[in-house]
Amino acid sequence: MITNRQIADLFDTIADMLEIKGENIHRVLAYRRAAESIRDFPRDLRVVAAEGGLAELPSIGKVIAEKIEELLETGKLDFYERLSAEVPPGVVEILHVGGVGPKKAKMFWQDAGITTLDQLETAARSGSLRTLPGMGAKSEAAILAGIESLRARAANPRQRLGVALPAAESILALLLALPGMTDGTIAGSIRRGRPTIGDVDLLVMAADSAPVMDAFVHMDSVGRILGHGPSKSSVELVNGLQVDLRVLPAERWGTALCYFTGSKDHNVSLRQRALDRGLSLSEHAFTLQDGSGNEILCASEDEVYQHLGLPFIPPELREDMGEIEAAEAGRLPELIKLDDIRADLHMHTTWSDGTASIREMALAAKTRGRRYIVITDHSPSSAIANGLSIERLLAQHDEVRQVDAEMNGEIRVLHGTEMDIRADGTLDFPDEVLERLDFVVASLHASLRQPREQITVRLLNAIRNPHVDVIGHPRGQLILERDPADLDMDAVIAAAAEHQTALEINANPARLDLEAPLARLAAGRGVLITIDTDAHAEYEMDNMRYGVLTARRAWLTASQVLNTWPFEQFERWLHRHDAERR
Repeated sequence: MITNRQIADLFDTIADMLEIKGENIHRVLAYRRAAESIRDFPRDLRVVAAEGGLAELPSIGKVIAEKIEELLETGKLDFYERLSAEVPPGVVEILHVGGVGPKKAKMFWQDAGITTLDQLETAARSGSLRTLPGMGAKSEAAILAGIESLRARAANPRQRLGVALPAAESILALLLALPGMTDGTIAGSIRRGRPTIGDVDLLVMAADSAPVMDAFVHMDSVGRILGHGPSKSSVELVNGLQVDLRVLPAERWGTALCYFTGSKDHNVSLRQRALDRGLSLSEHAFTLQDGSGNEILCASEDEVYQHLGLPFIPPELREDMGEIEAAEAGRLPELIKLDDIRADLHMHTTWSDGTASIREMALAAKTRGRRYIVITDHSPSSAIANGLSIERLLAQHDEVRQVDAEMNGEIRVLHGTEMDIRADGTLDFPDEVLERLDFVVASLHASLRQPREQITVRLLNAIRNPHVDVIGHPRGQLILERDPADLDMDAVIAAAAEHQTALEINANPARLDLEAPLARLAAGRGVLITIDTDAHAEYEMDNMRYGVLTARRAWLTASQVLNTWPFEQFERWLHRHDAERR
């Protein structure tokens, strides 16, 4: 039986094959977005197909719905078989090696006959790749490093937060709707907002556990039952994610939730603190160490921390990174909340590779409570993303101003760009064009495997440009797919502080870049942070919560995040920023 995850993986492979062939970018993106939608979808597609609802799923139209039906009915897809005859599947795997794009993968295949990862490794080790155009000894070394990284990622079967959290929420909602349920929550690394997840931990309270466990193991989204007991059951979903469910008594809820939230290191520190107070701490209770064996039960996490002489520590901080010491000293920050976000400063429209118009994106942002946004379509170097020429950028300016006027002050719509930082360190637009924009995001998209010194200089050039306001997804990572660029982040953060250039936490769950430790370091050195969705469709604006989770893991307060500011304060920053840097 084919699973959701297998269908999503197949559509991603089809997108890769089309990209290697040089097909139209919109056709490529259609399959990418379908794969993303399916991978995130919590129900079995067979059930949706039986209901006749496939074409109504996000990013799934009539054509792709028909292909899903073919896969569900036959386990095969004729379109993929035809593509496989044109593009060897091994070439797609080569495309996933860091630093290898569609053109290079096609060159290896057509010019050197390389159609598998093993063949590529052999060619790189033998020095034969350097005979190809644009290849040399450094390129071969980078290829070998990329192969090693790819294999390491394959050996670590984790899921992105953006897959795990919606699945967990969907299951929890189903369980909480059952008779006799009194409470429930998500625990584990999801609750701590970690960017990748090993499995899902759910905790619930119920008058009778048996019906809850029966409903859980027989959900439509379950692909395999791993365990079925009275107080704990485990399943594997059709997308490959493992979910563990525990039913707990109300009087022991606090210690259990604290224990199953983790992290392991945080829990170890809590247990040691308990021992220092003559107590032992487990998932069940505190136990007095006076020989009596008497227990202290905690119905809430607040009670757990109170018995340890601490204020409540937010889950996102529980990584044993100084949070216990800060709590003891009364120095825990008031962490940023999703409701603090007033703006989204990085998004794309149909002018480049987005799926919605400027007006549609503005209205979607308004319904989500945003007070201002910046339209930041791609620049010319992002040809695959239909990047804007100078002429198109200037034409777009008029439409942005028109939509801004139409909004009548209910939401402000500003004009910007996400501008490529080219491989040679220059920027895609000249200063005389940039100075006409309200806001400029500069990003690394290509040549991410350059040596540290070279790629760092590229980023520093952008930071020092007086017209660049923020560096988008600074390290260029794609979680579980592409390692971050090898940047000297100390130099990057120092330059950002000196030149008052903000650094972005990209809220796309495939990026979450800057990661929390670096965002914490940057903010601690006075660098402003932005949290942006990089939305290419209206629904992707909902990814903001992943960025906020990352910011909370970085110990950030609202004042340290640029797009929590009222529009008037943001506007003053822009004007003062421009004047001081020029």
